[in-house]
Amino acid sequence: MSTSRRRKTGYHHGDLPVALLRGAGRLLEKKGVEALSLRALARLAGVSHAAPYRHFRDRESLLAALATEGFERFAQALEQGHASGGLRGRGEAYIRFALANPQRFRLMFAGELAIHRHPALREAAGRAFSGLAGALSQHLSGMPSGDASIAAWALVHGLANLLLQERIASAMRGGRSDEEFVRGVLASVRFAANPPAV
Repeated sequence: MSTSRRRKTGYHHGDLPVALLRGAGRLLEKKGVEALSLRALARLAGVSHAAPYRHFRDRESLLAALATEGFERFAQALEQGHASGGLRGRGEAYIRFALANPQRFRLMFAGELAIHRHPALREAAGRAFSGLAGALSQHLSGMPSGDASIAAWALVHGLANLLLQERIASAMRGGRSDEEFVRGVLASVRFAANPPAV
């Protein structure tokens, strides 16, 4: 089959937007956000250079779609973490997601995207954070849940970034794996929302 015929068939396939996002996600994790362009994505998907523009207006729209998808997966991971380990499990899931998807995580939180121009992204990010706030508010008495949410967010986000940037010396980790180290650090923190069992 000729290249032009293959491209035409691929373009009319109903899963092209999904395939483009999947390819963009792989390219993002492999080469970083700088390598992402609609032209590179078209080559990767084996479609014409014009085909991605039918689904993404420009490069920023593609990046916003990747970040939106990231926040949707992120929210699911946090819910699963909470279901299996409560508030601490949610914190562990936050960091586990960051370490498993470093480039996507950086894109989601880098601030390079004008979030106000992308309603779907704004809504997905809001849902992820409201899940954290909602989980905390169930355990709080006499404390502003917004403040506690930001405190918890700052802790896990800071720890995730320190690990991603390899800023924690191996001596401080005591030979522990990422999972063991994160569990130990979070277990050492006693929020009013999650007092130690007696």
